[in-house]
Parts: sequence; C-alpha cells; structure tokens
Amino acid sequence: MINYRAVCNGCLLSLIASICVSVEPTYGQSPVNPEAIASAERQSSVESADITKSKAKRSPTPISEVRQLNSLERYLTDSSYLLWVNKHQNLIAQQSPATTDVLSITDVKVNTTDKGIELILVTANSEKLQVLPKIQGNTYIADVPNAKLQLASGESFRRFNLVPGITEITVANTDNNTLRLTIVGKQSPPQVKLFDSDTEGLVLDVSTTASTLTQPRTTPQRNQEPLELVVTGNPNNYQVPDATVGTRTSRRTQEIPQSIQVVPRQSWEAQGAINTIDALRSVGVNQAFNSPSNGDVFTLRGFQTSNILRNGLKDYAGGNRSGQSQLGNIEQIEVLRGPASVLYGQGDPGGTINFVTKQPLRDPYFAASMSFGSYSLYQPTLDISGPLNSQKTLLYRINASYISTESFVDFFSSQRYLIAPVLSWQINKNTKLTFEAEFKDQQQVPRTGLPARGTVLPNPNGRIPLSRNAEEPTDINNRHSMLLSYNFEHRFSDDWSVVNSFKVRSLSYRTNAANPVSLQTNGRLLTRTAQIYIGAPGVENEYDLDSHVVGKFKTGSLQHELVTGFDLYRDLSFYDQAQRTLGALNLFNPVYGQPAGRISSRLDQKTRNDQLGLYIQDIVGLTNNLKLVLGGRGDFVENKVTNFVNGANQRQPDQAFSPRVGLVYQPIQPVSLYANYSQSFVQNIGTTFGGSLFNPSRGTQYEVGVKTDFLNGRLSSTLALYQLTLSNTLTPDPNHSTFNVQTGEQRSRGVELNITGEILPGWNVIASYAYTDARVTKDKDKVYAIGNRLVNVPDNSASLWTTYTFSKGNLRGLGFGLGLFYFGDREGDLRNSFSVPSYLRADAAIYYQINRFSIALNIKNLSNVRYFTPRTINLVYPEDPLTVEGTISWKF
Repeated sequence: MINYRAVCNGCLLSLIASICVSVEPTYGQSPVNPEAIASAERQSSVESADITKSKAKRSPTPISEVRQLNSLERYLTDSSYLLWVNKHQNLIAQQSPATTDVLSITDVKVNTTDKGIELILVTANSEKLQVLPKIQGNTYIADVPNAKLQLASGESFRRFNLVPGITEITVANTDNNTLRLTIVGKQSPPQVKLFDSDTEGLVLDVSTTASTLTQPRTTPQRNQEPLELVVTGNPNNYQVPDATVGTRTSRRTQEIPQSIQVVPRQSWEAQGAINTIDALRSVGVNQAFNSPSNGDVFTLRGFQTSNILRNGLKDYAGGNRSGQSQLGNIEQIEVLRGPASVLYGQGDPGGTINFVTKQPLRDPYFAASMSFGSYSLYQPTLDISGPLNSQKTLLYRINASYISTESFVDFFSSQRYLIAPVLSWQINKNTKLTFEAEFKDQQQVPRTGLPARGTVLPNPNGRIPLSRNAEEPTDINNRHSMLLSYNFEHRFSDDWSVVNSFKVRSLSYRTNAANPVSLQTNGRLLTRTAQIYIGAPGVENEYDLDSHVVGKFKTGSLQHELVTGFDLYRDLSFYDQAQRTLGALNLFNPVYGQPAGRISSRLDQKTRNDQLGLYIQDIVGLTNNLKLVLGGRGDFVENKVTNFVNGANQRQPDQAFSPRVGLVYQPIQPVSLYANYSQSFVQNIGTTFGGSLFNPSRGTQYEVGVKTDFLNGRLSSTLALYQLTLSNTLTPDPNHSTFNVQTGEQRSRGVELNITGEILPGWNVIASYAYTDARVTKDKDKVYAIGNRLVNVPDNSASLWTTYTFSKGNLRGLGFGLGLFYFGDREGDLRNSFSVPSYLRADAAIYYQINRFSIALNIKNLSNVRYFTPRTINLVYPEDPLTVEGTISWKF
C-alpha cells in the first residue's frame, strides 16, 4: 500500500520546477526559491542521464516518499497522485514534444497476472516515450504526447472487465501525435507501475486483485491516515472481443465480416464442462453424433464438421481421432461459422473450431483443482506457470489433468491423461519463439448407440434399457497421442512481421469393438460384426507447416493490412484392420462373451494425404468506418492409398481455388453491418462404378449480419442471416450398392443470434438462438427425396448459460448459474425414416469464492429429461441423465 502523502522524489521535483517557472506566484503563495529550481533540475537531469545509460530492470523497489506540497494543490486538482517508480523501472525523461519524433505503437497486449494485469504498448523505442500520468476519480490516465497508436484493427484499443477491479481499458489517439491510456477501476483507481522492456516496449503493471489502494483527500492533512479501499470485481467475465481464427491476425470480431464466437475458459469452468461438447453447447454448437470413444464431431449450420485448429494450425487428427479433446490446457475456443478454406484449405463448409492454448505467465502462478461426481467421476488438474530467468524473457507453463469416469451405460469406463508443457522465449523486443507439447493417453471400454426401434420408435418387445451396451465388456478403444509444435514471430518494423509455425501430432490407436449392423425383424436380436486390429496398432502422423507475412501500408488514402503465405500439410496413416463375424446380441437379455467367427473382410493399407496451399488476404480500409476484406487461396491436394491386401495403388490429385469477399461498415462505433461471400472444398476420395474419380465437394455461402456492442461494450451480439450450399455430394449408387455417385446437393438457410457479456456487474450471460432450414436440394438418382431434412439438424435450437456473482456485502463471492438448452425435433437419417423428439435440458450451479479458494457444485440435466442424438436407424445414442459434480480449486 502506497502512502499518498508522498510521491517519487526526482519526478515530482522536476514537475514542481517546471510548474513554478511557468506560473507566477499568485493566490497568496510565496515566491519559489530559484536555487531550489536549479537543484531540482540538476537532480532530474542526472537521473535521466543514468537511465539513458542502463537498461530497464523489473525488480527494484519504487521510491514512494517525498514531502507534501500543499501550495501546489490548486494546480493538481485533476491528479490526485502520480504513480512513478525509480528510473530503473522506467522513470521516463520528459522531453519537449516539439523536438521529439512521434513513435508508433504497433500493438497492445494484455496479460493476466496474480495481482491484476500487465499492459504492454509494443514499440521499438519505448525509452523515448514521454508519459504524463494522472488520476481522476477511479480512473488512471496517462497521456503520451510523442506516440501514435497504429493497430491493424484501427486506431483504438478497448477492453472491458478483463480482471476483477478493472472495468475498462482504453488506448486511443487524441490527435496526430498524442496517445491516451485510460484504466478505469471498479471502486478505486488501480495501482500502476511503468517499466521499460528491451524485448517488448512500455510495460504497465496494474495491481487490482486483492490489493489495497489509497486515495488522498483533496486537502491533505499531515497526521491523518489515508482512506483504504478494497478492489473487487467479477472474475468470470465472458466477453472476449478479439479472435484470430477469422483473419490469421488478432482482430476484434466486430471488424470481421463473418460470424465468430469466442468461448472463454471461465464459461465452461462455471458449467463444470469436462469435454468440448460441454464447453460449446452454450454457443449453439450441436453435437453431430455422440462419439465418446473416438473424438469430437460437431454440427455447424446444418453440416457435420471436424475442422479442428490448434492455435491456427490444422489438427484434424487431434480432433476426431485422438479421443475427446481435454480442456485442461485450453484458454479459449473460437468458433468460426461458415466456410474457411480461404485461410485453412480444404474443410467442411459448416465451420471451424480453433483451440487457443494457455500461454506462459510472467509472474509465478499455481492453480489446482479436484472434481468428483456421478458415475465415479474423478478429475484432478494442475496449472503451473512463471519465469525461468530474472529478465522474464524465458517463461514456462505446465498443465496436467486426469479424468476417470464410468457411465450410465453398462461397463463403459474411460481414463484420460493430459500433460501439456509450454516454453516461450522473448529473444528480443521484436522476436519471440514458443514451443509447445501435448501428451494424451486414453484407455477406454467403448460404448455404442442403440437401434431406433425400442428407443425413439415403438418395439413390440418394449423399450430397450438405455443402459444397454451393444459392445463386449472386453472391447477396448485405446489412443495415445503426442504433439510437438513451435511458433516463431519476428517484427521487421512497426508495419511488417513474419510468423512461422509447425506442428506434428503422432497418434497410435487400437480399437477392438463390436459394431452394430442391424436389428432383426423380431426386434430383439442385434446383428453385429467384430472389428479387430491385426498385429501392430493403427498409426497416424499429421504434419502442418505455415509461414505468412503480415504487412501494413497505404496506397493513396487506402489503408491495407496484407496477410500472405503458404502452408504444407501431410497426413500419413497405417492400419491393418479386419472384420469378423460375431453372434447376435439379445438386447433384452444379453449374453456377452460369444466367440468371434471367421474374418469376413480385411483392410491393410497405407494412406497419404498431401496439401499445398498459397493464400493472400487484404483488409482494405476504404474509410475510417468502412473496410473491405479480399482473399483467395489456391490448394493442390493429393491422396495416395496403398492396399497391401490386393497390391492395388490409387492416386487422386485435385486442385481448387477458394475466394472470400467481405465488407464491414460501422455507421457508429458500437454497430457493425457486414456481408460476405466465401467458398470451401473437400476432396471426395474414390471412384464411380465406371472408374471415374470424384470431383471435390464445394461449399458456397452468402451471409449478412449485424454486430452490436451494448452497455459501453460489456455486452455484444451477432445477428446473422445466411445461405450455405454444399454441391457435388456423394449419394449411394442405386445400381451398385458398394459404390457412390456424385449427383447430390444440400442447402442450409438460417438465422443465428449470439449474445455474450455482462449485463450488470457480476451478471454474465452467453446465449444463442438458431433457426436452421437444412435440406436435400438435388439428387438426380432419387435416392433421397428432394426436401428431406439433414440428419440431426433441428429447425429451432436455443441455449442460455448465465451466472451471477455477489461482489460485496456478506454474500461477496457467492454465485449461482443457470443453463437452458433446447433442441427441436430432428431427423435420424437422410431418408427421413424416423425422427427424435425435442428436449429442454436445464443445468444449475452454485459456487463460492473467497480469496484464492473456491468451491462449486454443478447439477446437469436437472429434470432428468430423456433425450437422444441420432446417427442412423441402427445407431441412436441416449444422452446422460441427471449428474452431479463438485469441484474444489486453489490458486496462488
């Protein structure tokens, strides 16, 4: 706690001298002693010279004691105190604006610390910045008269409720050569210390969390203790205004002409989420089909998607084949709706999911939690971070978690391990290198779905028990995954930078399972086959390399942000898999352990998928409030299959061009009107009965929408209207049952509304609504009727998750959460032969936070509603009934 009867010696004396020289001693004040002025000037110049010779350090204790100056209070009514530290921590020399070059601030970064936040103004010459701080009420204000903010996203930076005690941070230009930084405290002004950093720029350490601040009175009294205020706030803010998934650069989602939602870690922790489906349910991302055995598959805008990115690099093997994604090392999840081939190459048209991992922190951090719940759920987590050297240029972070759970499904069990270390090295102020690794292991007795007859359709024998497992108790689904990656960033100047990233994921898996084939006519016996791996387990190695340049320049009055680069992708897989006959299972009186019969089929092959992509994107600032986004990408892909059973080799090359055109218009600052046109493609592997190769499927989207900020930016919404068409889809060949023909087209039209943010202090919400009309629009061979609805896509769906946390009084730290999730009727297959009913699921939470300790209780499916996710008429997955989960956590 700082005594505000005093401020730093050198800085204040210099300020006194300048004021006294420029202002005549009126209002009854005594004349200023010229010798005092000269002494102050000499001390200021000595300190400034010392600073020029030495590099900034982050550890010295700030000077905080000087004598009171009551005679100057009339001239300091706008500044209650000045928070400066010793020049070793950046007591920046005051220079004349008339003789100082204007410096460019090229980026603004915010990192959370155990005390609050760290705000970084990125510039190549931070030691030359002039900083003039003051306090007005609860607001810290710093004017920089020789700097100009030049961000790719515009000329202002604004964030809300990042940490407890800080309601708003704004960095903006006040004129052509002056920048103003504003930090608004919730109940009192924040405590701010300034540092020079050779590797980053100007750093502001802002203390808020559990810190006590003092604010002087207008008329200081020598023998009076300062007023002490405790900073409080809402630590569970859901508002994340920036995303990288839409443009490959960090940009406000309001400035991107496509619907994007960012799901922060705080929201899924409040919900007690243990997998990605739980985390994304609140933003209306539907579950494509229940796949607890293999990985994550979602439905976006009516189409199944397995487009998974990890920090912007393709991670398809890590999404739907390495087991369910674990959330222990994830900071936020970005959801891009609609085609994204212009940036990431071939992929499903519905959308893309980008997992953003936790990054190292500059200050020591430790967090641990333990969760217990229904069906023997047991989940400890650990999160450790901090610096490895005194300069804080080498940082680390390690996340680890373990999940063990059973299920309401008979003899299902799953154990999952995760260890994820990260190491970042700030080589200098312009260069940063980050290494990441992830080690995952899944040991599982799998489960599968049940036939529609007996679950959602009548069965003469009655209802099939929803706990029934059609797998064998000895079946396994084990997956081991290792990921290694690096990200290299270098800034050539204020306007040009390069990013080079690489990732490799190695996956091994063995799945011995009983696969349902069909329910026999008696409605009791389920025909099955046994899937086994012969010899070694299956292996998949996925590589992705991306390099791109980001540049800002002007052509006349137009401002450009250019992103251009290339990526190389390769996926290699090897497996030797066989199908064996297996006795039918009586679903009403099962007998397990039947011996498997002869091998009916075998698939022993190597598959290689290669992709080279060249892309370019230009964000053109036509005016201050009108931006044009132009992009295009050429892809060259090739699939090679070597069949070791019959010796056949198949090679299929394809190429595609994917454009995007978007427009963003802001009639006023909080409102963005946007429109976009974009395309995607996916390679269709295989041939017709006649031997002709298939063409890639093409997704084409038209989208318009409006993005709006409410309540001074605390609450944001996106309203989107779109039409998305998938052409060249494959349908079964009516004359040759083991082949496909390429005659189909599917179309999805809809309206989406997403709302995220803080309604009132402590009251957060994340909600969505979607109307989706997804249908078959073409099928020349009439396998599927025109107008049939797509699988598992409701006409109407909605979700709501909201929490309220008391921030003061006797209930301070106590919070409640409520979730409502509605899905309408859905078709179970493309023939529309059956449907599953609608449902409304309710979740609830209660939690208590005190200092660094918190405890939470989550109740999921509060009313124990029965609901299902369909895949085919023989595979309908019952979803979890009522479950309870408790969590205890500590943070240090």
